[in-house]
Amino acid sequence: MQSQIDWLRWLPGLLTLRAYRAQWLIPDIVAGLVLATMLVPVGIAYAAASGLLGIYGLYATIVPLLVYAVFGPSRILVLGPDSSLAAVILGVVLPLAGGDPGRSIALASMMAIVSGTVCILAGVARLGFVTELLSKPIRYGYMNGIALTVLISQLPKLFGFSIKSDGPLRDLWAIGEAILAGNANWTAFAIGAGTLAVILLLKSSTRVPGI
Repeated sequence: MQSQIDWLRWLPGLLTLRAYRAQWLIPDIVAGLVLATMLVPVGIAYAAASGLLGIYGLYATIVPLLVYAVFGPSRILVLGPDSSLAAVILGVVLPLAGGDPGRSIALASMMAIVSGTVCILAGVARLGFVTELLSKPIRYGYMNGIALTVLISQLPKLFGFSIKSDGPLRDLWAIGEAILAGNANWTAFAIGAGTLAVILLLKSSTRVPGI
């Protein structure tokens, strides 16, 4: 009996399933639909920002959630593609892939395997305290830089055209040139800007979820 308890300690999702109540089903379905509505476009966007095809963003969204449902200790934590990693992946994949989509996938997959292995080993060694050694200005600067990079990478899609990605500053220059050259699709821009406006206006609303 004790060995069974020790074994299930590594699979908290199964423990939750064994004690699952029927009244939880409807709220869980609603939560799942809301989460899918948010994560699908986010996963596609982060995959594109990482130099990969959008479909692989969906894979990176679905698989971690299924795995964490079994192995994860938290019932409210959400896993999926992360903005802080998009620029790092892009910085590795873009120069090494040489424009080959297949090689981009292989590189990103290998990065995922190596990163996952390192994270598991760091967890076993209890190295989480290392993050406390980084000062808040460094962390805030890093996150703001990542957010700006992702924002710039999505501007061409907002205006309805494509550019060759060479870095944030060069991208801004190329975006400006494309707009001045009349390449912008203003219908696409109106839809995108309108959507962003709705999200921002409803950001403080507790009754209507803006996203």
